[in-house]
Amino acid sequence: MPGAYPQLIQLDQKKPLSAVIKEVCDKWNLSGPENFALQYADGVQTYITESNRLDIKNGSILRLTKAPGRCAEDLYKGIQSSDSGVRCESLKELAAVSTDITFAQEFISRDGHSLLVQIVEDANECVYPELPPALHPVHSGVPMVMLHTLTAFMELMDHGIVSWENLSSVFIKKLVSFVNGKLLDASIQQVSLDIMESMVLSSSSLFHQIRKEITLDQLISHLQVSNQLLQTKAMALLMALLQTAGETDRSLENSCSGIKKKVLSPIIVTPEFVFQNIIHSSGSVGDEMAHHLYVLQSVRLNLLEPRMKTPLDSFNQEQREALHSLRQAVFETESEGSLSNERRRSLCAKEFKKLGFSNNSNPGQDLGRTPPGLLALDTMTYFASRYPDAYSRFVLENSSREDKHECPFARSSIQLTLTLCEILRIGEPPSETGSNYHPIFFAQDRLLEELFCICIQLLNKTWKEMRATQEDFDKVMQVVREQITRTLSSKPTSLELFKNKVNALNYSEILKLRQTERLHQEETLAPPVLELKERLKPELLELIRQQRLNRLCHGTLFRKISSRRRQDKLWYCRLSPNHKVLHYGDVEEETETPSIESLQDKIPVADIKALLTGKDCPHMKENKGKQTKEMLDLAFSITYDVEEYSLNFIASSRTDFCLWTDGLNVLLGKEMSSEAMRSELEILLSMEIKLRLLDLENVPIPDTAPPIPKPPSNFNFCYDFSQAEQ
Repeated sequence: MPGAYPQLIQLDQKKPLSAVIKEVCDKWNLSGPENFALQYADGVQTYITESNRLDIKNGSILRLTKAPGRCAEDLYKGIQSSDSGVRCESLKELAAVSTDITFAQEFISRDGHSLLVQIVEDANECVYPELPPALHPVHSGVPMVMLHTLTAFMELMDHGIVSWENLSSVFIKKLVSFVNGKLLDASIQQVSLDIMESMVLSSSSLFHQIRKEITLDQLISHLQVSNQLLQTKAMALLMALLQTAGETDRSLENSCSGIKKKVLSPIIVTPEFVFQNIIHSSGSVGDEMAHHLYVLQSVRLNLLEPRMKTPLDSFNQEQREALHSLRQAVFETESEGSLSNERRRSLCAKEFKKLGFSNNSNPGQDLGRTPPGLLALDTMTYFASRYPDAYSRFVLENSSREDKHECPFARSSIQLTLTLCEILRIGEPPSETGSNYHPIFFAQDRLLEELFCICIQLLNKTWKEMRATQEDFDKVMQVVREQITRTLSSKPTSLELFKNKVNALNYSEILKLRQTERLHQEETLAPPVLELKERLKPELLELIRQQRLNRLCHGTLFRKISSRRRQDKLWYCRLSPNHKVLHYGDVEEETETPSIESLQDKIPVADIKALLTGKDCPHMKENKGKQTKEMLDLAFSITYDVEEYSLNFIASSRTDFCLWTDGLNVLLGKEMSSEAMRSELEILLSMEIKLRLLDLENVPIPDTAPPIPKPPSNFNFCYDFSQAEQ
């Protein structure tokens, strides 16, 4: 209570909360205890209720404040005040307290959210006068009122108490006008974009309304601003529109033709757009933007899925012509009209065999497998038409060889197309937490086809380096896959850079890399060495345990993820130096390593009951059916006090997941079980063994120790030092 002398109370959890509040009020001589409530004084200032009172920890600082019902009533009246100052302050306070679900329920029960909708609907079209942005007053009444109104509305709707479906078209048009406004405050536009993203993801009817109203050209212009937060919110709405369109009609071409034409074209077709305004902007790409770029990449690549899953139809005239164009582009065709049918079929079969088709009499059967289906035909015809010289050189060079070392173009192309589909994850829905995008994707309109053109020539080069025959086909494809994945993992920003790197990674380099990796994993299986390993394990395991605890003491940044929309809120968790308390709390985006004192929430390690992972986690059970395999692999929870209370995590990477689950197992006195621990233990054991066996290089280690000789018949050869001293 402001101005009152603090009280140290023993909170009896068996007493009703109203009785506890009455006792506190009586000590301060306050009447009307029903008008007061307890609230956390630090961190997230949540109201204490009967449902969450068991979360109170020893030493928690609480404050006596207005009851949520009374607070909701006062703010409800305040935002209707005729005094603009009172109205603005009430809305500002409302935006701050609406994050609490107890208050939100009270305010919504008074139909307060409808009042906020009305304020938005009654707003003027132009919130700011026609002034340059530099002259906009920071505390101008109308824009601040609108900013607080929209923020409060978003926080209230985030609790999921009321449905988005009840919003009117007038409200939607007003939000759209805020986004389309050129002279509007960026903060208002950010919140408006945030609200519309949630609307699109929550309702198909709202999606159609927003798609009809939004000016996509203006929305795209927000991607060109220097304000990264506004840029990210605009990108989030674009991705929500694209994903919802795909889920609604399963076809971006039909359901979202306007969006595809106006959104995908400028973002993907024009390389400098994404490079200059997002990837190569002044600031680095944040986690949120990286996720949206990954989603955009997935959505765009998945447009190829229908072709990938469609087999060639031998009765389709267009497909037959495309197939024969491969033959005609490289072989000099005689006047086929003058040939008999049998002669023409024989000639075609011979040429298709030179092209590398397995079934040369009916090559369409080679393209009947899905995937890659028609996508393999598309990549081959693209290569033949875009790079005719390279295509002719490939086919003629291999068709003229008679030493069984010819590389079959068609068979290689079909398998290579399938390999690229698997590497680029074509046909897989985007993950909610994925952020692994390829910058090269945004520098090229037809990425798959251009990658194919580079990689098919790489395949031919690798084939010759390996001096491969038909029996070595699978081995060559494994090497080519490794060349592609290793090169893409280096994040090349252009096709030219990719081409240079992948060609530099020749077969001999792959062998060197494999040999190096094999040496790291190699272990000696001699029994004495295995026994030495067992003796070294306890010491090395203790080293890993200490590393895990040190990592927990340093702490990790985690991201909050909602089932309805991707949140940009972050929280940090770290272990105290004495390994007795876990501290956690919300932090800002730019925070590096917050101090323990700034993390208000804490859980004593002694109160932790169990560590749960994957689908056993409470937050995974709540979102059953929505989580992906990737999210399940990164989820873990700790239960404490009684098992229904838990702290839920979703790690940003598999490495963080392993570090934290290992560290928590150490705190609980259990064995570490992650694959990272096993890998690190093997590496440390291998290094320690090699160091100890340096002196035994090239010395064979016997499987059994040499036998101990029998003792001599007498020990007369020993010198008696005691007698010598006398």
